[in-house]
Amino acid sequence: MKFKLTWLLFFILYWQYAQETLITKEEVLARANESNTTLKIAQQNVLAAKGDFNQTNAILLPNISISHTGMATTNPLMAFGSKLNQEILATADFDPDLLNDPRRIEDYTTRVEIQQPLINFDGIFQRKAAKAKWNAAELQSERKQDYLELEVAKAYMHLQLAYKTVEVLKKAKATALENKRIADNSFEQGYLQKSDVLAVEVRVTEIDNQLRYAKSNILNASNYLSVLMDDDSYQILRPSDTLAVAYHDLSKMDLPEDRKDILAMHSATEAYKQMHKADQMSFLPRLNAFGTYELHDDEAFQGDAKGYLFGAELKWNLFEGSKRFGKVQKSKAEYNRSKLQLEHYKSESQLELNKANRGLKDAQNKLKLTKLALQQSQEALRIRANRFDQGLERTTDLLMAETQFSEKQLEYYNTVFQYNYALAYVRFLMKK
Repeated sequence: MKFKLTWLLFFILYWQYAQETLITKEEVLARANESNTTLKIAQQNVLAAKGDFNQTNAILLPNISISHTGMATTNPLMAFGSKLNQEILATADFDPDLLNDPRRIEDYTTRVEIQQPLINFDGIFQRKAAKAKWNAAELQSERKQDYLELEVAKAYMHLQLAYKTVEVLKKAKATALENKRIADNSFEQGYLQKSDVLAVEVRVTEIDNQLRYAKSNILNASNYLSVLMDDDSYQILRPSDTLAVAYHDLSKMDLPEDRKDILAMHSATEAYKQMHKADQMSFLPRLNAFGTYELHDDEAFQGDAKGYLFGAELKWNLFEGSKRFGKVQKSKAEYNRSKLQLEHYKSESQLELNKANRGLKDAQNKLKLTKLALQQSQEALRIRANRFDQGLERTTDLLMAETQFSEKQLEYYNTVFQYNYALAYVRFLMKK
C-alpha cells in the first residue's frame, strides 16, 4: 500500500511539473509584440490615419472617370445636337419640318473626363494636417508598445514573486512540520502540554492556507501573461529566472521632451494648426484644369465620331453665409485648446515622474530595512531553534520566531518586487 501511494504521489508531482512551461521575459515580450490585441488595434489606428493622408493625394493627382451613356430622344434641340456629335448631319436635316418635329434618334456616348487641381491652398494645408495626424498615430502606437513592455515586466515579476512565495512557504511548512514532530515527541514524553501541540498544528494549517493562495497567484499571473501574449491555451508558466533586485542604472531623472507620447501630442497640435491654416486659405480662389474626350455613335459601344474639350477654371467662392467664418473660429479654438492640453500633459507627466522618483527612493530605503529585518529574524530563529532542541525554549516562542522569519522573507521579496517595478516605471516615464 505504501509503495502504491509513493508512486501515486510521484505521478501527481510529475504531472504538475509537466504542465508547467518554462519561459523567459524576452520570450513573453517577443510574443506580446507579435500577437497582443492592444498593439494590433493601435496599428489599425495608424493605418486609418495613413488612409486619411492618402485621400489628400486628390489635391495633387488628377481625377479620371469614364462613362458610356445611351439615350433616345425626339426633342428638337437634343436630336439636332446628337446628329452634330455623331457627325451625320445632312442638308435635308435643315428642313424646318424635320427641325421642329424630328424623328427619334439614338445617341451612345463614351466619355473620358479628367479634372486636375492646379492651385488649391486649403487642400495643401489639409494634407499637412493629415500627415501630422498620421505621425501622431504612429508615435502613439510606439508608446503603447513601450507600455506593453512595462506591463510584461510587471506581470513577469508577479509570476516570479508568486513562485518565490511558494518557495518560502514550502520551506516554512517543512520547518513547521519538523517542529510538529518534535512537539509530538515531547508531548508523548510529557514535556509539553496539549495546547502547545495544538498551537503547532494551527501554524501548519495557516501555512497550508497561505500556500494554497500562493499557488492560485501562480495561476493568476500565468493567465495574465497569456492574455498579454494573446495565448488562449492558458498554460501554467514558470519564469526561467528568479526574483532578484534589479540593477539601478539611472543617473539623470528629467522628463525627456522627445518621449513618444509627448511627441504625439506635439504632432496632434501641429495637425490642429494646419487645419486652422486650411480654413483660412479657403477664402482664396482655386484653379483647376479640366478636359473631356467623347466618342459618339448611333450604336452601343461604337465611336465613329469623336471630339475633345479642355480648359481651366479659376473659381473664387466669395461668400457662403457665415459658414467659413465659423469654421475658422472653431479651428482656431481647437488649435488653442490643443496647445493648452499639450502644456497640461507635460506638467502632469513631470509631476508623475517626480512622484515615481520619490517612490523609487522610498522603495530603496524600504529594501534596505526589510533586508536587515530579514537577517535579524533569521538569526533570532536560529538561536531559538537551537535552544528549543535543548529544551530551553518554549514552543510558543519558537513558533513566533518561525512565523516572524517567514513573514520577513515574504515582506522582503514583496519589497524587491515593489522596488523592481518602481525602477521599471521610472524607466518607462523616461524612455525616449
